[in-house]
Order: sequence, then structure tokens, then C-alpha cells
Amino acid sequence: MDHPLVAPESPTIPWRTVAYVATAIAVFELMVLLVLGGTSLVTTVSNTVEKAAVKRALETPAPAKHTNATTVRPPAKVAAKLPRTKVRVLVLNGNGRQGAAASAAARVQRHGYRIGGVATASRTNFARSIVMYRPGFIGEGRRLAQDLGVTQVTPLDGMRPSQLNGAHVVFILGD
Repeated sequence: MDHPLVAPESPTIPWRTVAYVATAIAVFELMVLLVLGGTSLVTTVSNTVEKAAVKRALETPAPAKHTNATTVRPPAKVAAKLPRTKVRVLVLNGNGRQGAAASAAARVQRHGYRIGGVATASRTNFARSIVMYRPGFIGEGRRLAQDLGVTQVTPLDGMRPSQLNGAHVVFILGD
């Protein structure tokens, strides 16, 4: 007489459960890869855009070709209208080191400027320090940059005047 073969008792896992678990692991790995790749891409693009903006800000216009039209001259040096004691400076930490903005603010204050605030910049990977000025305060921005030994001076970018709490110039501390 034939008897059916009985397998020893072992836990059986339905194939659907195994498929769901494998799919969940694969989706998790894909999300991790997307986050890492996206972060790397954003950092690369951000650095490229910053370098291009700085290069564009520091470029001098090419000399105009000789024509019958009026020759365009580069802008003359603009003198500061306000004395240092009347210029308010917002100091932002753009390098991520704790306490760097406070010590930079003290340095700015030693030159006679008023501090309009000290905070952390929207990002903390600035390669170099930069001075940005509100419209009409180019002279004050250039003077502050000269006083601090900063070579990058640009118009206000990425911030609205309403975010400056009355400051005329922004000093972003870089590495």
C-alpha cells in the first residue's frame, strides 16, 4: 500500500510575502540612491552657479568697438554717501563654524560700522567671504569690502531688502 510522503514540519513562507519584502527592500535602496545622487547633483550645480555669478560680477565689460555711437565707459568708482557710523551691516555665517559670525561682527564693528544683525546664512558652504549691498549703497559695500579685505562685492542677490532688518550691506563670511 502506498502512503503519501509527508515532509517534515517546516515553516512555509508564502511566495507573495517574499516578493513583497524583496520589493520593499529594492524600493528603499532606490530611494537612498536617489537622495544621495540628488544631493550630489544639487551641490555640484550650486557650486557651479555660485562660481559663474561671482565671475560675472567681477567681469569688466569688454571695450566697445569703434563706432559713430557714443562710447560706453565702465562705471566710475562710486564714493560712499554715508559715514561708517551710519552704515548698518548684517553679518551672516556662511562657513558653518560656530561663533564665526559673532567674531566677524566684532571685526566689522571695530571698523566703525553698526551691526544690523548676526545670523547663519541660508547655506554654509561659501568658499570665500562676500559683501552684498542694497540698491544705492554700492559705495558703502565697496568700502566695507576694502576695510575687511574682501574681494567679492556684488549687488544684493537672493535676499529681499525686507529681510535685512534695515541693514544697508550684507557681509557673508566664507572659508
